[in-house]
Amino acid sequence: MAAEDVSPEDPFPRQRVTVRGTEMAYVDVGEGDPIVFLHGNPTSSYLWRNVIPHVQHLGRCIAPDLVGMGESGKLPDPQRGTYSFATHAAHLDGLLEALGVERRVTFVLHDWGSALGFSWAHRHPEAVRGLAFTEAIVTPMTWADWPADGRKIFRAMRSEDGEVVVLDKNVFVERILPASVLRGLPPEAHERYRQPFREREDRWPTLEWPRQLPIANVPPAVHDVVARYGHWLRTSAVPKLFVDAEPGWLLTGRARGLVRKWPSVTEVTVPGSHFVPEDSPHAIGRALADWIPTLP
Repeated sequence: MAAEDVSPEDPFPRQRVTVRGTEMAYVDVGEGDPIVFLHGNPTSSYLWRNVIPHVQHLGRCIAPDLVGMGESGKLPDPQRGTYSFATHAAHLDGLLEALGVERRVTFVLHDWGSALGFSWAHRHPEAVRGLAFTEAIVTPMTWADWPADGRKIFRAMRSEDGEVVVLDKNVFVERILPASVLRGLPPEAHERYRQPFREREDRWPTLEWPRQLPIANVPPAVHDVVARYGHWLRTSAVPKLFVDAEPGWLLTGRARGLVRKWPSVTEVTVPGSHFVPEDSPHAIGRALADWIPTLP
């Protein structure tokens, strides 16, 4: 493992560990019980740069770059299915095991990071201290649940046209990401998110993620994972912090109503579209700093 230089707008060095033959990068600061920050598509641990400083005195803050994303290594010969949910979950499992994350874990989750974190928690319930989440995947969906302004482009990405839309045009990084930040994405942040996806073949993770969304029972394997952890979340007493984004984008409507019926939920509302840690990092950080000390 080795640290690298950091930029002024990102105060945390990245360390490295090899997992399943691929090098994964991660932030690792603070001491104590682990607080694990998981990002989604098409971001990286950089998403949490302004949240972590609020809580790094409360525990060991770990923020990985998912495989193929951020500063983590790429998988060889990418194609449809290479960056499946199961592959990401296996690499995350390996990383957390390598870092000794095995008990009293608090997760801070966004987007696909929520599915990975919820799944890990469902499989290791005795190891989880708390679950904080925003704009999360909490239940299998139908197209009626999906935001109307995103149906056309997400249907396209899940079709054969997806390779043109995402691999050729890099639409997730160039269009969807900046359009989903309420306050606007600063140029330096946009450039940081571009870096892992300069080359066409490096964009496969950003295409595979929309194809893995559990919409209308497709794909079945991910639908089943989300259904299982969704049932567990509806019955588990593990403390939960729901950071509700206003107006939000993904976790609205039926899904928002489900979350509000879960046991042991604390809810806070912050301004944000989908990439809430870009819109309201300090509000999220303050909410976490208030909530984490209350955990058993």
